[in-house]
Amino acid sequence: MTIQLRRMNINERSFWTDLNQLVDWQTELDGEIVHTVQEILRAVRSRGNAALLDYTSQFDRRTLQQFQDLNVPEERLHQALNSIDKAQRKALEQAAERIQNYHQRQLQESWQYTEADGTILGQKITPLDKVGLYVPGGKATYFSSVLMNALPAKVAGVPEIIMVVPAPDNVLNDLVLAAAALAGVHQVFTVGGAQAIAALAYGTTSIPKVDKIVGPGNIYVATAKQLVFGNVGIDMIAGPSEILIVCDGKTDPDWIAMDLFSQAEHDEQARSILISPDLDFLNTVENSIHQLLDKMPRAPIIAAALSRNGALIHVNDLKQALEVVNFIAPEHLELSIEDPLQWLPQVRHAGAIFLGRYTAEAVGDYCAGPNHVLPTARTARFSSPLGVYDFQKRSSLIMCTPQSANTLGKIAATLAHGEGLTAHARSAEYRVLQNLLEN
Repeated sequence: MTIQLRRMNINERSFWTDLNQLVDWQTELDGEIVHTVQEILRAVRSRGNAALLDYTSQFDRRTLQQFQDLNVPEERLHQALNSIDKAQRKALEQAAERIQNYHQRQLQESWQYTEADGTILGQKITPLDKVGLYVPGGKATYFSSVLMNALPAKVAGVPEIIMVVPAPDNVLNDLVLAAAALAGVHQVFTVGGAQAIAALAYGTTSIPKVDKIVGPGNIYVATAKQLVFGNVGIDMIAGPSEILIVCDGKTDPDWIAMDLFSQAEHDEQARSILISPDLDFLNTVENSIHQLLDKMPRAPIIAAALSRNGALIHVNDLKQALEVVNFIAPEHLELSIEDPLQWLPQVRHAGAIFLGRYTAEAVGDYCAGPNHVLPTARTARFSSPLGVYDFQKRSSLIMCTPQSANTLGKIAATLAHGEGLTAHARSAEYRVLQNLLEN
């Protein structure tokens, strides 16, 4: 199997234009898909459980008599946990513990302070009431996504976590159910696609309406999340998986090739890029890619992804490499270089940063601790990984004393009059001490 790898050089006149074209991910919604998803949303909103049964029968090839058949009882989750391979259970438990410990450090608490005149200002932190977690089914089973999405919600104190997962042909993955048991998911329903998003967004007689929907899915799921946003919160609209590796030429080229494969094997749209100031090393990695590819079970997907969206980029030095990094703002960044901490301050935009030659991106996907739900498609310029803070909301606190109402009221009234908002001004002026004394 051959790969036509794109080669780029920062000294070429068209480099930045070509790079922009390489990393540009079109986010426009497909009109036909939008129309289909809108129909599904309307049907579930109006017909509830009956629509869910119809769509589940149509898309997942399941014959169901009643909605209860879509509900996975809690006992089934623990049965799955007890039945999986012992080594898998231990790995799941270790990953869950590490993920929970990491996210525990993100937990925000309410705070307030009192000014000299007695004014109390602060912030009240409250967990969301209900969160919906979408877990893909079918071709892939992402039990790691269950841990990464549910555990931060659990740490945040969300009292109700609802999970939806399709079960095509009545097939359910025990590792997914086991992960749900470990992560403390409260209810699980075997429904998927846009119809599952609709159920979480609008609620049915059986599935409660949630406040926020998180978790990955196909184009129909992503479109549905975009269309229901505002009625509920969402985590993000994720693009294809990405990895960007900066290497000084001193890491084993087979390691680097396999790291590039690790994201390319997700799907044909994934993006894997290597940057190095060592041209000979780029050539060596390309040879490793060709030698290792045929040994990979998902070789056709990897080859398609690398041919379409992969690149080997030659730069003059590591400083230039970091300039390219900050332009791309990758989902995953590996700094496979000597003394990566020295260069870390120059990284401004990246979803997750893997430091040193021994840190494979894959450990971040499963068990290191930080969340693997990351901003893609250059959105790391303004977005962050999923975390506990995504499951908490903040309320501002303001409490005036008679003294501070006098001071702040005058300031507010002056500004309100300047904006022509008389009622605003009067509302503040009523509490000004002089006016209180006159009345």
